[in-house]
Amino acid sequence: MSVSVRAVDGVYGRSAVGLRARLERIDDRLAPVAHGETDGDGTIPGWSASCLQRGTHRIVFDSDRYFATLGVTAAYPEVVVTFRVLEESDNSLIQVVLSPYAYSTYFGTAA
Repeated sequence: MSVSVRAVDGVYGRSAVGLRARLERIDDRLAPVAHGETDGDGTIPGWSASCLQRGTHRIVFDSDRYFATLGVTAAYPEVVVTFRVLEESDNSLIQVVLSPYAYSTYFGTAA
């Protein structure tokens, strides 16, 4: 089981490089599990089974810091994507497209 992340800068139409993110597990409380930063392709390689288990998780993207490095103020200081891991064998991809005043997400299967 793994989850890969891909981030795209919707303003410039390119990979969002240097975007920090943290993975959290949601039980009765939030438990930090892992963190990462997007590489030159806008990806955080798969967080693996050591980080994930069946249940609800969320990824918190630090959009405020990302846009501040570009000299832009963002309406959303964080973008949070909450998702479920249903099967132990799932290899998923979460993609987020960011702009200062909007964002969109995609959840699918990683090849």
